[in-house]
Amino acid sequence: MTLQLAINFSLYFSVSVIALILFKVVYSAITPHDEWKLIKEEQNTAAGIAFSGAIVGYAVALYGVISNSVSLLDLVIWAVIAMVAQLLAFAIVRFIFMPKIVSRIEKGEVSAGVVLAAISIAVGLLNSASMTY
Repeated sequence: MTLQLAINFSLYFSVSVIALILFKVVYSAITPHDEWKLIKEEQNTAAGIAFSGAIVGYAVALYGVISNSVSLLDLVIWAVIAMVAQLLAFAIVRFIFMPKIVSRIEKGEVSAGVVLAAISIAVGLLNSASMTY
């Protein structure tokens, strides 16, 4: 029984880490600014905060997915749904609530990064809570 639990842990953890990495890649691809360049080369705090919030928000959503999934396939399906919700949150902020969010982050405006991070984490929490069944 203990060996099966260790195998299940390894599978769920591995799939979740892969989903998190995939989220990072997809999120970076859809944002018009280059997070890694802003963070690593320009030491842009706003970009670091916003990107960290997106990652934490998605990880919180994955927590709900892992806690409630009944199989690895279920985990994958709901991880994709959570990813779509997180990406939609960015789109809504960018195109409706704060149309200048990208340029503000590129300029290093910490307040813009904090708002985007907070929204990403809030959506992750809502994602997680909505995935209980």
